[in-house]
Amino acid sequence: MSEIDADLVGQEIREQEAVSPPDTDAHVGRSLLRKEDARLVTGQANWTDNIQLPGMLHMAVLRSPMAHARITHIDVSGALEQPNVIAAFSGADLAEDWASALPCAWPVTEDIVIPDHWPLATDEVRYAGDGVAVVIARDRYSAADALETIEVEYDPLPVVTGMEEALKDEVLVHSDKGTNRSYRFAMESGDLDGDFAGEDLVVLKRRFIQQRLIPNAIEPRAVVVAPIAAAGEYTLYSATQIPHILRVMLSLVNGIPEHKLRVVAPDVGGGFGSKLNVYAEEALALAVAKRLGRPLKWTESRSEGYLTTIHGRDQIQDLEISATRDGIVKGLKVDLKTDMGAYLQLVTPGIPLLGAQMFNAIYKFSSYSFSCTGVFTNKTPTDAYRGAGRPEATFAIERLMDDLAAELGMDPVELRRRNWIQHAEFPYDTISGLQYDSGNYEAATDRALELFDYDGLRAEQRQRRESGDAVQLGIGVSTFTEACGLAPSRALGEGNYGAGGWEAASIRMLPTGVAEVVTGSSAHGQGHETAWSQIAADALGVGYDDIDVLHGDTKVSPVGMDTYGSRSLVIGGIAVQKAAERIVDKARKIAAHMLEADEGDLEFDRGSFRVKGSPEASTTIQDVAFAAFTAHDLPEGVEPNLYADCTFDPINLSFPHGTHLCAVDIDTETGFAKIRKYVSVDDVGSVVNPQIVEGQIHGGVAQGIGQALYEEAIYDEDGNLTTGTLVDYLVPAAPDLPAFITDRTETPATTNPLGAKGVGEAGTIASTPAVVNAIVDGLRHLGVTDVRMPCTPERVWRAIHDTGTGQTASAAATRTAQPGQEVSA
Repeated sequence: MSEIDADLVGQEIREQEAVSPPDTDAHVGRSLLRKEDARLVTGQANWTDNIQLPGMLHMAVLRSPMAHARITHIDVSGALEQPNVIAAFSGADLAEDWASALPCAWPVTEDIVIPDHWPLATDEVRYAGDGVAVVIARDRYSAADALETIEVEYDPLPVVTGMEEALKDEVLVHSDKGTNRSYRFAMESGDLDGDFAGEDLVVLKRRFIQQRLIPNAIEPRAVVVAPIAAAGEYTLYSATQIPHILRVMLSLVNGIPEHKLRVVAPDVGGGFGSKLNVYAEEALALAVAKRLGRPLKWTESRSEGYLTTIHGRDQIQDLEISATRDGIVKGLKVDLKTDMGAYLQLVTPGIPLLGAQMFNAIYKFSSYSFSCTGVFTNKTPTDAYRGAGRPEATFAIERLMDDLAAELGMDPVELRRRNWIQHAEFPYDTISGLQYDSGNYEAATDRALELFDYDGLRAEQRQRRESGDAVQLGIGVSTFTEACGLAPSRALGEGNYGAGGWEAASIRMLPTGVAEVVTGSSAHGQGHETAWSQIAADALGVGYDDIDVLHGDTKVSPVGMDTYGSRSLVIGGIAVQKAAERIVDKARKIAAHMLEADEGDLEFDRGSFRVKGSPEASTTIQDVAFAAFTAHDLPEGVEPNLYADCTFDPINLSFPHGTHLCAVDIDTETGFAKIRKYVSVDDVGSVVNPQIVEGQIHGGVAQGIGQALYEEAIYDEDGNLTTGTLVDYLVPAAPDLPAFITDRTETPATTNPLGAKGVGEAGTIASTPAVVNAIVDGLRHLGVTDVRMPCTPERVWRAIHDTGTGQTASAAATRTAQPGQEVSA
């Protein structure tokens, strides 16, 4: 058995022993198989594109091939002559159908520039893919074919795709605004002047580039609208993460009363933030279905999605750090430029600010400044992508800490130990204004180092350097924390966010003793039906299979704030637990009446109420549910049902953390970097279902590795997306990834009764800097101090040869650093 296999098997045994002890029948903490998977893996899922309605029509969108141009003429009449075509509309044709432009719900500063963003362009197109017309036909292929017959004449305008060039305002994306700067946000804390002034300080300045990424959910976006014209009612099915928010926003955009609009998110195949939006196609489908009085469907192609679904990241990060020569960090300055694209989508301007208070990470800085400039360019709009601002912050600070360690001749783990918040110091008020409630960075790091064999790999690295091996070993470290569970509502209001941070749940105990849990969280792969069943089953004392979880339909679940930002368990799950506790409280009143006892004399355990001291006097919660249904003999003032609701608004964010370590073999002759070993030890607080946690970590790490090694959206100087298909945009598959060695420590959150913290974004946040740090570490003795992401073989090879030495590992062997030291090229 290999070392990795042994570690994996050992971890599996430890996990089973830890979460499935034989003397408990609790559901929380056990790796129960997911309820959702039976239908998902047997072809019984109900994806939006699967929906077929009588008389349904299909919509196709004509998109601009130019990144910036005036529309001087458009004629859709040719499309109307094509087979099976029912209608065709230009932007001007539909201009009166909009009550408002597409929303931006996060105006982060008072003077922010928010251009009108209409579902179809009428005067100018501002990025390649901007919609200009739609065709409606009896099938999707006829609609797509008819697009070619629409005549559009464009007057090309200058294009700007780079942020620094855009800020010169020589080429304007929105000429009526007079600037390409959407906003500038700044904050500062502590004595920065003092922390950067001492002669005995080490000061480093670095620039890092967060490349633009394209989300790749396994299910493309899709919309189906079913109108009931006579009643003025509409049901919209969408592959969305946010059915409740979408309902509110489309009501405003399309001018349809909210109570006349039902939004359903059926089974949704992944989102990663890309489906956390109000898209033009959703508004278009609703408007056209309203006009025609017919059901309508639109489903994007993969290449269409690359042009029009939001992109992620795309930042220029300028940082400056000061530290004492014995490795104590002092001040940190962060200045960001972030690419908004051509328009502001739902929360575009706020995404980089989600990292504003996270650049200081787990370290005890005494001063800090952060500034961010949002910039318009002629590119696809950006918005939330898994991690949303926090991966960018973690990458920058973790790269910076490795560079500081090298400058000081210090081991990168030791530098982190000297500066992180100690376990005994929690709760801890950070320099950026957050209060971390709990954490144990020491325990997570110690466990990761043990699983990784850190000392052994460092010894091997020294040996390879001394021997001049052409394949060098790099070791990367990432010790991270994140803020997730976007809340509380009062704090969001202070940040001018356009919604609250609460979540809702209701529970109905049915007469036969089973329960329906209705949640405002809307799953798209996270396992809500499983985890919510575990929570409710334990709280109510009923069987796991006796719980049915309902979600994603605003008629079934009318109140909710949906799913994003690792908020579901720490907010939505807590709402479920509290609703269950209210069920038990009401059931206690009825049970006391049934048993002719005082409420205070009743004990509740595993679904049964017992009179203290008289265990034979008991009744079950199922019996109480039936008694509430018949209502033959209820206490005075008790309504005849066993229902309860809860809307939970947390008092703080949650702060998961962890340590990720990566070992990379780097062929210095070809530049090829291969991950040899990857260890992650995460602390996500108390765990409801370990298997779900493992799945989230594995998927997140894979996406983070994708950014580090493979993925980049590239535009040419004319604003054309040159990586517009999966042929050109490389997404890692299983053969490209190593086996992950994972483990957990558990430091419960103190801000919610489950002790849970978010997990959905942790792997993505931690993994990217771990991989890039490993590559730079493996080449630092050759004079390499950075490799821009993605670290392709060509970029790694060029980094080696652009150091000025032109030397490979064997040629540089005589300059090998001694243990604990770094020697510059």
